[in-house]
Amino acid sequence: MLYRKYVGREVLLATLLILGAFMVLFAFFDLMGELGKLGEGGYKLYQAIVYVALIQPGRIYELMPICVLIGTLYALSNLARHSEINVLRVSGVSSTQLLTTLMRVGFWLVLLTFLLGEFVVAPAEQKAQEWRVKAMSGTITQGLKSGVWVKDDKTFANINALRPDGRLESVRIYQFRKDMTLDRVSYAKTATFQAPDTWMLSEVSETVLEGQRVRQVELSNKAWQSAITPEVLQVLLVRPHLMSIYELYTYIQHLKRNGLGSDTYVIATWKKVFYPLSILVMMALALPFAYRHDRVGGVSLRIFAGVMIGALFYMLNGLVSSLGAINNWSPFVTAALPMILFMGAAIGLLKRAEKR
Repeated sequence: MLYRKYVGREVLLATLLILGAFMVLFAFFDLMGELGKLGEGGYKLYQAIVYVALIQPGRIYELMPICVLIGTLYALSNLARHSEINVLRVSGVSSTQLLTTLMRVGFWLVLLTFLLGEFVVAPAEQKAQEWRVKAMSGTITQGLKSGVWVKDDKTFANINALRPDGRLESVRIYQFRKDMTLDRVSYAKTATFQAPDTWMLSEVSETVLEGQRVRQVELSNKAWQSAITPEVLQVLLVRPHLMSIYELYTYIQHLKRNGLGSDTYVIATWKKVFYPLSILVMMALALPFAYRHDRVGGVSLRIFAGVMIGALFYMLNGLVSSLGAINNWSPFVTAALPMILFMGAAIGLLKRAEKR
């Protein structure tokens, strides 16, 4: 029907307008934050600008539900202000039909957000972090007092510095026997990965424990087979909620093989599934506001309400994820709970608005 195209177009244009405004605002704040780091290790203004540009896909992904909420509120409020919503309702268009119209637009936004999160955000975020650390210090983990610890079966490795190109520096490897007694400790100045599962250690110094004897071995090179790969270590660069589902799955399997906790990453995986769907919830939440007839300050008040609701959703999403990881809640429930609560609120508000 004609009204579906009209309403859908208004909502989509308003959403894109709000998204554009938010992106300009956040890009400005991001750049201001980077200006304070200029001069660290030769970090220059053009490098800061490139970094800010690379993290913008992540910003779009994070802000999309909030922008959809505010954009839908803005579009529907304008239609209500000109009595167009009332005309549609008098013409026999029900709330269900209006909601279906919004869902049609929302479906494409959900698909776009999912594809963005899976194929654009994680690579862009990784490149952004690599770009910045290379400009500032050339290392990712250097400066941490204890370095980074990783586990592979009965082997523990402490990495003092991880280069953006995947090369390791100052690596200590602690290898244990089946009875978990220490077999040897190896120190390598550098380590370079050779597919599929081998690190080539250089300038190696080994301390071998043989019963009551301790033997020292010096080697120029040594091969170290391990399930730890540069891809696993690159997790250090990207926040879990910005990783792709495939990357999360790969890292979760690595953690499980080594008996390490993976709840945070399992929750992040389910959030990757539910987060794009929250766009539909935001649209449903905006619809009841279109039935209000206040004209004076109506649009501005609804936009302010949209900002507050969006901020509440964002904070609740982070809070529930943290509580779920701490209290060992079901990852599925933890990821879905904010969306369920807001959908319940949307249904309640819609029923209340229809009774007026």
